[in-house]
Amino acid sequence: MADVHGHIVPYRTFVRVWLLLLALTSVLVATSMLFHQALSVWAMLILTPIKAGLVFFYFMHLKYEKPYLRALFFLALGLLIILIGLLFFDILNR
Repeated sequence: MADVHGHIVPYRTFVRVWLLLLALTSVLVATSMLFHQALSVWAMLILTPIKAGLVFFYFMHLKYEKPYLRALFFLALGLLIILIGLLFFDILNR
């Protein structure tokens, strides 16, 4: 049986990531209330993947996985982005 080692992450790291997620959410809410809708969409398109990455890497412990599993994750994420982009392209040309 393989020896499995867990990663002990200090609570301080989780609290810092959580506070950063709260700050990014606050920026998104403020942007949507104070600025034009086009700027709000760009803020969401930029900040939301950053927030998702923080959740994946710290709360779902992707940071401590093997490189091939991370590569597989990014491959699936890239495929999703391409498919969503093709969907938008299709809707734009109707």
